[in-house]
Amino acid sequence: MSALTPAETELYDALREVYDPELGINVVDLGLIYGLTVEDGVVTVLMTLTTPGCPLHETMAEAVEAAVWGSSQGVESVNVELVWSPPWNPNMMTEAGKAALGWGY
Repeated sequence: MSALTPAETELYDALREVYDPELGINVVDLGLIYGLTVEDGVVTVLMTLTTPGCPLHETMAEAVEAAVWGSSQGVESVNVELVWSPPWNPNMMTEAGKAALGWGY
């Protein structure tokens, strides 16, 4: 991953406030955020879910969108794109996410 801009860092911090309701871990540390871009006030978030059939897909996408809107002035539009490739797996979690589940410690 390349160095994040201040705007991107602020967005990732905001997304750390969005928690998966089943696991109680934020979407960044869970590894669900595959990337984001900021261009001319348009924020696009690429994210996945732990499973394609997740019944909370709308709720999670809405929470991510709300976090982006609340994170920074200058946001004119938010696009949350659910992607399934590559498929999510537990290795995508950050060390903090793994620690929250008690894995490896």
